[in-house]
Amino acid sequence: MTAIRAVVTDIEGTTTPLAFVHEVLFPYARARLARFVTENEDDDQVAAALADARMLGGIADADTEATVRLLLSWLDEDRKAGPLKTLQGLIWRQGYEEGVLKGEVYEDAAAMLRQWHDRGLRLFVYSSGSEEAQRLIFGCSDRGNLAPLFEGFFDTRIGAKIESGSYRAIAGRAGLDAGAMVFLSDHAGEIAAAKEAGMQVVQIDRALDPDAWSEGEVAPVAGSFGPVDLKFFAGK
Repeated sequence: MTAIRAVVTDIEGTTTPLAFVHEVLFPYARARLARFVTENEDDDQVAAALADARMLGGIADADTEATVRLLLSWLDEDRKAGPLKTLQGLIWRQGYEEGVLKGEVYEDAAAMLRQWHDRGLRLFVYSSGSEEAQRLIFGCSDRGNLAPLFEGFFDTRIGAKIESGSYRAIAGRAGLDAGAMVFLSDHAGEIAAAKEAGMQVVQIDRALDPDAWSEGEVAPVAGSFGPVDLKFFAGK
């Protein structure tokens, strides 16, 4: 087995409870989207996101109200549209800066990420959320500022999470052989894609006992980050 030099981790369901994203972050952004856009549409970043949304939605000449309706429809569809993710990130940043939001990170994930960083492992995030949103969850977390532990953040601009090419691209950006990286995620499709790209993989299943480890048909399955540490990095 190739020695692991880097860890790439997903967020939702892996480092962070799904409920935080779907029951806290998404409703927070939805409730504030119309007002935020109206109050900040002259901001360059907001204006660019609105223009991109109109082009993507085929309503290039729409006014702000119609554009907001489009964005809300994308939220209802759980569409991972770039302009929407940009605006969500801006709204969340405001919430984090005001102290209203605080990112939730599993205790074992925070502890292992700190230990792996201290041991010299290179750490990366790959999530469907924007890079900005990723930094905010870890930078303003209930476990302290974890953002400096990571060397890089990747979102779907590098490619879809169920396509092996995305993981090859991440390895290329890191300047590493894919086999020297381990990818952690709760999503079986992502695990399969990363494995096809040559990465070592572990599927995280938070429904299991935290100490659980089993050799699944496609990939090992762990109940938390603790067994990952024992299997790959114990004693190092």
